[in-house]
Amino acid sequence: MNRTRTAIAIACAAAVCGLASAADKPDFGKREFESNCAVCHGKSGKGDGPYAGMIADNQGGSDITQLSKKNGGVFPIYKVTQTIDGRFQVKAHGPRDMPIWGDDYLATARQSAASSESPFDAEALVTYKIYALAEYVYRLQAR
Repeated sequence: MNRTRTAIAIACAAAVCGLASAADKPDFGKREFESNCAVCHGKSGKGDGPYAGMIADNQGGSDITQLSKKNGGVFPIYKVTQTIDGRFQVKAHGPRDMPIWGDDYLATARQSAASSESPFDAEALVTYKIYALAEYVYRLQAR
């Protein structure tokens, strides 16, 4: 009986430590969204940010919680990452109202790489940031 209690106590402690560890991990996608995207899209992604009225919402772009629903239940990861990046604009997607984050991320990454003692691929960092942000947008999808 004591072994069972000890095993349960250890399992509970491990679970609590695991949750605390997960909570301490930085959430770049969320941080980036709240810093740069929520001003238009709102913190919940529903298009209710303070600058939402400035978006020409002819394509329903300000509410990004419905992207999966509008795409047959599948999150359109490629379109989302390309839209965030913005450096490869597709004319069929219409006019671009949001900033070209790929250029911004690349400039920042190049500055960091130039001042770093350990060189790194700036474009790889840009890709990471874009996918982290897209993953956070995925988490905002209506279920």
